Amino acid sequence: MQPEVETLTGLERRIEVTVQMADVEKQVSQELKQVARTAKAPGFRPGKVPMSMLERSHGPGIRYDVINQLVGEAIGDALDKTGLRIAGAPSVEPKTEDVADDVLSFLATFEIYPDVEVPELGELEITQTTCEVGDEAIEKTIDILREQRTEYVEEEGRATQDGDQVKVDFVGKLDDVAFDGGTADDFVFQVGKGRMLAEFEEAVQGLKAGESKTFPLTFPEDYQAEHLAGKTAEFTVTVKAVMRPELPEVDADFARALGQAEGDVEKLMEEIRQNIEREVSARTSARSKDSVMNALLQAVTFDVPKALVQQEVAGRVQAAREELRSRGMPDVDKMPIPEELFEEEATRRVKLGLLLAALVEKAELQAKPEQVRAKIEAFAQNYEDPAEVVGYYLSDAERRAEIEAVVLEDNVVEHIMAQAKVTPKAVSFDEIMGTAQPEPETSEQDESEQA
Repeated sequence: MQPEVETLTGLERRIEVTVQMADVEKQVSQELKQVARTAKAPGFRPGKVPMSMLERSHGPGIRYDVINQLVGEAIGDALDKTGLRIAGAPSVEPKTEDVADDVLSFLATFEIYPDVEVPELGELEITQTTCEVGDEAIEKTIDILREQRTEYVEEEGRATQDGDQVKVDFVGKLDDVAFDGGTADDFVFQVGKGRMLAEFEEAVQGLKAGESKTFPLTFPEDYQAEHLAGKTAEFTVTVKAVMRPELPEVDADFARALGQAEGDVEKLMEEIRQNIEREVSARTSARSKDSVMNALLQAVTFDVPKALVQQEVAGRVQAAREELRSRGMPDVDKMPIPEELFEEEATRRVKLGLLLAALVEKAELQAKPEQVRAKIEAFAQNYEDPAEVVGYYLSDAERRAEIEAVVLEDNVVEHIMAQAKVTPKAVSFDEIMGTAQPEPETSEQDESEQA
């Protein structure tokens, strides 16, 4: 018999299921007889304990388990008969009104998957990000690689300037009294990188080894050390050494240091170009993909099952705990992590997942084995032994599934962009690599509260 499904709100539905008490008692009786075969009690031989005693000692627990089992089976059977796609597990509560004495009645409330209509793809407006990798991009990358290998050489009589590394002693005072964390000897930092407070960096500019300067320094209102926030201290700094930066030459030694075993500078340049082109391609593709996904989401409206959102939130919370644990944080399982922090993104991910599933099914965009292998091989080029990486992914079902998901998204993007209104947008190398904006000012006092 088809169960009657009550529509509540949105995607919520409810059905009523009943369990005959006679069926419950029949199964309880059978299980008590099984227990009676080996049951022991003071004054009775094993297997001879009276059934009335077993009913008092074992009956309640057995009855509870039997009811749960029969109700679960009844709900599962009823849900199957509805023909609905159920999202998440149902919540079950007993029904107490208008229930016959010889039955147990329960209400199962659940959510169903929404009907998702794929939007008209030709109406979507997509931005396709492009970026040209020219010689300037290669030169900038080489400059960064050189800077990462900078050596600092002490130079007598040199006046401190941006980019120099300095060794200093300093003392900070509030109301002429030195405060905790405000004193250091042989403190080393690089000038002009914003890692010290601005007044401090300005004070050492132009100073030579052996020279000192006294200056006021006002701590920001939001300074990490509350006892200093917003206050003005007096600092005296003495420069003990000034070291100028010395960048390595782009030669055979430099090439070998970057993994080019032959020390061939031309081959190094070509390898760098290929790496940059792969990275730029990945980043521009990611931006274009974001544009596609955002356009899809904006073009549709449908309810999202709360149960699926909650599952996604739970996964994000667990991932956050694992991240904290990997950083050495203690007692992460007891640490409160507000679920509402993840709800908006979780809702978006679930909605997008349902929409993509509908589109993949309609347009038959499933990932093909040859596509998966090609994606793995392309990804493996980022590693020293590509063949080993390919073998690893092809032999591990979980890792292969990750690549399949990427390929599926690529298929969706390609399918949509072939039909949508696409507007190309060229961006600079600096923008795509995230170096167009200046680095935020940070402080180097994370551990010592030094100015």
